[in-house]
Amino acid sequence: MQQLAAAAKQARRVLSTATTRQKNDALKAMAAVLRKRRKLVLAQNALDVADAKRSKKDPAFLDRLALDAQRVEAMAKAIEAVAKLPDPVGEVTERWKRPNGLKVRKQRLPLGTVLMIYESRPNVTSDAAALCLKSGNAVILRGGSESLRSNRIIAACLQRGLTRAGLPAACIQLVPSADRDQLLQLLQLEGEIDLCIPRGGEGLIRFVAEHARIPVVKHYKGVCHVYVDAEADLKKAEAIILNAKASRPGVCNAAECLLVDARVAGKFLPKAGAALAQAGVELRAEPRAYKLLQGAKVPVKKASPSDFGQEFLKLILAVKVVDGLDGALEHIARYGSEHTEAIVTRSRPNAERFTREVCASGVMVNASTRFNDGGELGLGAEVGISTSRLHAFGPMGLKELTAQKYVVEGEGQVR
Repeated sequence: MQQLAAAAKQARRVLSTATTRQKNDALKAMAAVLRKRRKLVLAQNALDVADAKRSKKDPAFLDRLALDAQRVEAMAKAIEAVAKLPDPVGEVTERWKRPNGLKVRKQRLPLGTVLMIYESRPNVTSDAAALCLKSGNAVILRGGSESLRSNRIIAACLQRGLTRAGLPAACIQLVPSADRDQLLQLLQLEGEIDLCIPRGGEGLIRFVAEHARIPVVKHYKGVCHVYVDAEADLKKAEAIILNAKASRPGVCNAAECLLVDARVAGKFLPKAGAALAQAGVELRAEPRAYKLLQGAKVPVKKASPSDFGQEFLKLILAVKVVDGLDGALEHIARYGSEHTEAIVTRSRPNAERFTREVCASGVMVNASTRFNDGGELGLGAEVGISTSRLHAFGPMGLKELTAQKYVVEGEGQVR
């Protein structure tokens, strides 16, 4: 593990002097190799998926793990999309002049070596590598045991693209096994690794945070709410909750709880509940919502207290009737995870109050929670969604993988 970190440190010195064109050429080469070796990638992924099925992993887990031709193509396109983005390295974000004539500016520089720890999604390998490369960072990738074959072949493709473009293969390195002791060693390499980004279940994040001696950007669970206001367009609200819950339930920006203003619950819940049930969603409702759904003959279960604040990551949705915006804000403050919250309303004052008072990395107004995603927000790919209110809060794209330094120019001034 020390050798991996040392190789990354040496490679990042070369990368720090690379031009934007060199980095973009490398990214394009990485995408090209990934496309060319697609069959090999799919064959290795099929072995990982077969093992996961034998281990009786749930459908949401298998969905995150599985690749097909379309997903590999999407990975290649995501790499190419990063190549088209502006290079953040060297960008001047502020400048000013002091009374003594000193000229001060802030400009972006790479973080250094990034340790990326993740679980079942093989596409994270290419997304993280592309973003780190474009932002001038060396990256050490540590995936989960369930996707080890997939990650190995993807990383090999990316390294081949790097070397074709004349950059060191060590700019992108994969930890060769999923051994827990090796992970612990990496987390102790203070001074060698500059930032750790864990992406996965709450257990993984807490393990990393507890054992790391290097800075960690945390991505805890995504308990996302959709609040349907009394002033909502109910047709839009139905479409939004269906998309937020059922489009891909196993991801962190999927809705886990539906909150409905009592003034429109009687009209909204029977129809929306039926649509959700038809989409295969299991509804778990508190008493007021349960009564309305049961009365409309919508399949529903009584919610337990633990269903609120729960990240299901499957086709299960907690449902609650609340007393207006105050009730929604109180519920979110208690159960939210500061990931993504949404309001559906035609009231501008209510929307503004919701965005002002809700603390979340992404706040959606009349839009699905699924839009809290780097690609959807125009950042290209992302290395994760930070729920730590540090230098990054929300999707971490290129700019969030840089720090800023002060550059001061003078003409002989002394203090």
